[in-house]
Amino acid sequence: MPTPFSVSLILLPGFSLFALGAIRSVFAAANEVSGELLYQIEQYAADGAQALTQCGISLKAESLDKLNYQQVDLLMLIADERVDEHISHVVGEHLVQGLHRSQYTGEVVVGACGTAAQILAEHGLLDGHRAAIHWQILADAIKRYPVTVFTPGLFEIDRNRISAGAGAAVLDLLLHWLELRHGNTFAAEVAAGLGLDRLRGSDERQPVPASAQPALGSARLKEALELMAANLAEPLQAEDIAQLVGVSRRQLERLFRQHMDTFPSRYYLELRLKHARRQLKQTTQSILQVGLACGFTSGPHFSTTYRNYFGYTPREERARHSMPQVVTKNAEEDIQ
Repeated sequence: MPTPFSVSLILLPGFSLFALGAIRSVFAAANEVSGELLYQIEQYAADGAQALTQCGISLKAESLDKLNYQQVDLLMLIADERVDEHISHVVGEHLVQGLHRSQYTGEVVVGACGTAAQILAEHGLLDGHRAAIHWQILADAIKRYPVTVFTPGLFEIDRNRISAGAGAAVLDLLLHWLELRHGNTFAAEVAAGLGLDRLRGSDERQPVPASAQPALGSARLKEALELMAANLAEPLQAEDIAQLVGVSRRQLERLFRQHMDTFPSRYYLELRLKHARRQLKQTTQSILQVGLACGFTSGPHFSTTYRNYFGYTPREERARHSMPQVVTKNAEEDIQ
């Protein structure tokens, strides 16, 4: 029996449980179709021995330090949120050093799904390659990583780099990749085993939710939304946003009312609060640190605003998900 193809999955904080399940299901179906263990999967947590999903479920995983690059055939990163800069640096450096130490010759396939391609691009692992990335950060990725050709398609397979955008795109990616390795008939049988009757091509664009589509019809509104998303810790004034995108404040408000059915200030606040909610569920930062990182000037201000919007306090939010928290001295004395 041939040695199984080794697949190592690196789970980033807040990764999609759907994406993980889809990946494991594809390889399980491939093994079933072949009648032997073609693919063997190991999973590693980017920040310890526990991997926290987007929905707050904690899964067991090996520490990243235990990853043996000399035994890996496919290395794939999974993320569904914008990756924290510290995590991106740690994981990226680990990849670069690990591949170098193993005398990497290009035989290892390196992949990413969701937002994870940003880590590969940040550390030069996608230089000169085509890549797909989650539609929410596509525009930012194109600007930040000009030596990588990011596309709006569902997925990209470029030599030994594979990548998928949001959601179910990873299924299409892996089925096409299996087709390249084992032929059309094999991939079709795997797809049938998963209940799929059609494979989408890489040239198909990622579907964008209706709530996000209005911005595509207004370049200035799109710029305003990007400015807000990039300035959560130090929120911009509405006048500053309007000036930066080249409209008056009244025109900016008109754009938000027309396309988003809200006001700029309301949208901006909701954006910061929802980001704070994800941080409370997915990180061990103190509640005060989360509040400050989302533009709130004090603990009580953050707690009151959070409770008014969600109906419970940040402390209650964290308790609901049984997340351990790092408490610095005197950091949370004023948090209610």
